Amino acid sequence: MTKADVINEIVEKTGVARRDVAVTVEAFMEVIKGKMVNERENIYLRGFGSFNVKQRAEKTARNISKNVTITIPAHDIPAFKPAKSFLQLMKGEEVTAED
Repeated sequence: MTKADVINEIVEKTGVARRDVAVTVEAFMEVIKGKMVNERENIYLRGFGSFNVKQRAEKTARNISKNVTITIPAHDIPAFKPAKSFLQLMKGEEVTAED
């Protein structure tokens, strides 16, 4: 599913104008990216999941085509962890009220 497909689904379900939905979806993604990139802040969406900033340690690797050892510096990466209720839905389990 692409971003355009997501926008089309929201337009069909809500009846809101396509332009408004597109602007909202873009703004949502910009907020998520901005908070994670600029402030290294995690985002929690109850019932959906969380977007987390994970730290990767420095490590050594090999470029096998050139037979050279290189060092990959420590860096942050974005990660998504689905909510417990979301995982239960994916597994076909009944979602409990406490989740």
